[in-house]
Amino acid sequence: MTQPEAVVFDIGNVLMYWNPEGFYDKRLGEAERRRLFAETDVEDMNMRIDAGAPFRATVEAHAAAHPDWSEHILCWYHNWIEMAAPRIEGSIALLRALRAKGVPVLALTNFGDDTFAYAQSQHDFLSEFDRAFVSGRMGVIKPDAEIYRQLEAATGIAPERLIFTDDKPENIDAAAARGWRVHLFTGWQGWAERLVDEGLLTRGEAGL
Repeated sequence: MTQPEAVVFDIGNVLMYWNPEGFYDKRLGEAERRRLFAETDVEDMNMRIDAGAPFRATVEAHAAAHPDWSEHILCWYHNWIEMAAPRIEGSIALLRALRAKGVPVLALTNFGDDTFAYAQSQHDFLSEFDRAFVSGRMGVIKPDAEIYRQLEAATGIAPERLIFTDDKPENIDAAAARGWRVHLFTGWQGWAERLVDEGLLTRGEAGL
């Protein structure tokens, strides 16, 4: 089988953890965190940011709409970087190993425009992609087929020549439906094995 032409990484829970639940569990306890999420739907708020809504204004409006939880909702803005950590060093090493061999490495991520720019200022590896496809800039989020189509159109790479890893099955399924090669991310070692199997890295280069 022909090697992939480019490797596409999701970011959250692939290259760095995205764990707002853990942040709020430490702040409020698990039971209160569950109430916060259920009563205010902060996950929907975050999805709107990922789809292109302005970060600070969206969080502040959501906090104002839920005054009983306002202080905690505002943490989504003021403490956001604590939710987007720690880094997944094994995956970052794979990104760098691929680039060292001249393999194009792309990002395809559900991420707000403002939050991605801020995250780049805090995490060096987020500026190391050959190109980053960021939902907040594209106006569409995974798993909508349009976001995958836009990446294909922008790169000119045939679907079967792309290999993509993501931690969410629905995002993997949507890419597979377009003919992409896919890998459900459950840990960097499994992703490393797949990259070796695809002929993109040796075991030594993959850290195995």
